[in-house]
Amino acid sequence: MHRRRRTALVLTAAIAAAAPLLTACGNDAHPGAAAVVGGQRITVSQLENRVNEVRSAQRAAVPDQAQYEQVVASTSSLTRDTLHNMVLDRVLHRAAQDEGISVTRKEIQRMRAGLEQQAGGAKGLESAWLQKYGIAPARLDDNLRLQLEAQKLASRLGTDTTQPAFWKALSKASGELHVDLNPRYGSWDVQKSSRVDAKTPWVREVSTAGGQPLTA
Repeated sequence: MHRRRRTALVLTAAIAAAAPLLTACGNDAHPGAAAVVGGQRITVSQLENRVNEVRSAQRAAVPDQAQYEQVVASTSSLTRDTLHNMVLDRVLHRAAQDEGISVTRKEIQRMRAGLEQQAGGAKGLESAWLQKYGIAPARLDDNLRLQLEAQKLASRLGTDTTQPAFWKALSKASGELHVDLNPRYGSWDVQKSSRVDAKTPWVREVSTAGGQPLTA
């Protein structure tokens, strides 16, 4: 089976930089912005809307109030994690563009169909992505596009997503975009190549060959 079909790159909900992707300027040059990427603002309102999408999906999936409160408590960093999802999406998209990489709708549908089959259907896949990675059902296709871009980028560079060459490409894209992260949502220690308030890698390669394909 083709490696691309064997492996899915999963963007997790608990994100930390595994390479010096972003820099936080720590100033108030962009009031109302959660981040500025490539001169384009990710507003606090946009971030809150994205977080609300996840919370609404979680609430619908867990109708019991006590259980829902447990879910909320276990994902207390959702706002910061969601912002990092949004920023890293743009960084990776830029890195893919730099290499002439694009992803078609048909490719996304093909990946989704394969994952749905292994997850027991569309609802099973949506539930797994929501629970494990904090991805709302409405954003699932966007996340799969991100995964495909990462896979294609690694392949184009003759490496994989765990190797320095891949992260170097993302660091280059980050520099081109002049990422400015509002410090209230976290910061990066460039020397240690990690986020100061998280420990979990933001990408993982997950086997999709039989068994449970969505193991974190």
